[in-house]
Amino acid sequence: MERWKGRVALVTGASVGIGAAVARALVQHGMKVVGCARSVDKIEKLAAECQSAGYPGVLIPYKCDLSNEEEILSMFSAIKTLHQGVDVCINNAGLARPEPLLSGKTEGWRMMIDVNVMAVSICTREVYRSMKERNIDDGHIININSMNGHSVVPQSDVHFYSATKYAVTALTEGLRQELREAKTHIRATCISPGLVETGFAFKLHDNDPERAAATYESIRCLKAEDMANAVIYVLSAPPHVQIGDIQMRPTEQIS
Repeated sequence: MERWKGRVALVTGASVGIGAAVARALVQHGMKVVGCARSVDKIEKLAAECQSAGYPGVLIPYKCDLSNEEEILSMFSAIKTLHQGVDVCINNAGLARPEPLLSGKTEGWRMMIDVNVMAVSICTREVYRSMKERNIDDGHIININSMNGHSVVPQSDVHFYSATKYAVTALTEGLRQELREAKTHIRATCISPGLVETGFAFKLHDNDPERAAATYESIRCLKAEDMANAVIYVLSAPPHVQIGDIQMRPTEQIS
């Protein structure tokens, strides 16, 4: 991780869960981390904690609604002005709504497409532009995917969500191919976890907190820190090593 010291990382959805853990880990390794979310109160608190702990990097909170392209473009413009550009992008923000294919609301489907697919694609495009403008040839784009992007489970509430994560699988491999065609050494990776103990299930089942809690009580789940460790592993790989996808489940998880 030595070569990343002082360089700029963007982490989307950095206020809670996996995003917050990844942001903290990157700051611990000396990176300048722009952490964005719709609400930055929790990121501001995390930034203060990182500073108090004496971590060598810095966390910079940025308010951005990733379902709004104008806000994404404005964020990249601000990063360019203040920090030159982005060298590492962690496309972490994602959401699931309980909208089955036969009866789901279009609004919920659209929300998932906007954040899980469109925002990832827009951020990726803008990060690549940022790298090219500055002749950065060793950048890294990491998409936080899901095991739902590799198999469809018999649970109607997450079928559309699964479709968006299959899109992330295809986008990451497509990106890898285009980066090769462009003759760059910029790398693309996705990390696909199974059950991670975060607030994810409570947002998915916001009308049924008992069901959400049960999701995490049945087995010993992955922690957000396990995901952060996977990100550090990916970034630590030698420049000639391309890690395409890390699929990781809790040991006790079946599907």
